[in-house]
Amino acid sequence: MARDVAGPHRGEWERTSRRSHGPRESTGVMSETIAGVDLPDTAVAIQAARFLQETGDPLLYHHSRRVFLFASLHARALGLTPDPELLYVAAMFHDTGLAVPFSATPQRFELDGADHARAFLLDRGFPERSAEVVWSAVALHTTPGIPARLGPETAALNAGVLTDAVGLRLDQLDRDRVDEIVAAHPRGAFKQRFLRLFAEGLRHRPDTTYGTVNADVLEHFVPGFRRTSMVERVLNAPWPT
Repeated sequence: MARDVAGPHRGEWERTSRRSHGPRESTGVMSETIAGVDLPDTAVAIQAARFLQETGDPLLYHHSRRVFLFASLHARALGLTPDPELLYVAAMFHDTGLAVPFSATPQRFELDGADHARAFLLDRGFPERSAEVVWSAVALHTTPGIPARLGPETAALNAGVLTDAVGLRLDQLDRDRVDEIVAAHPRGAFKQRFLRLFAEGLRHRPDTTYGTVNADVLEHFVPGFRRTSMVERVLNAPWPT
């Protein structure tokens, strides 16, 4: 499993980690509550949000915050108890792989974001186990079927992503709370802008979309792109029969 986190911001992480607060340490900043969900106010949570604001498209920041809030509401309804700080960091980094290719080699954008989040936490003194929880949540956030069977952070993040991206389980959430979340983090022209941002983040590495929903985006936006099927790979394999 790839753990390549080399990229243009690695030095920045290392510099800030040496002067940052340790895990779980409160910053003293008044916590924020949206739709009945308390947003983590620890140093690492604030740094994660700031990094996304400074390096990503504002659309991704608002999307990621909505994902955390929807994920938290779904977790309550499902009886899940994710670690709020780890879930928040996973939400902040889940789409960062679309903005900048953090990996030194072409790989799925989900892996870029997962590697990025893992390095971010380890550089700030988090234990390997916590970093792996976030890595798995980010790496699997677009994978159908599997996240719901895994840990609470992975299951909740996937549920939040599906609600904000395609409206899955939106009807199961309290309408007033949904309205409060969207008021705090407006969607704007989310559908078209997000899909185009998605396409831009993938068009330079089309082979990494094999077997994923990401191929749908390139097929829609990139002229001449044609996904390779599993049937073709089997039939063209270097075996006589």
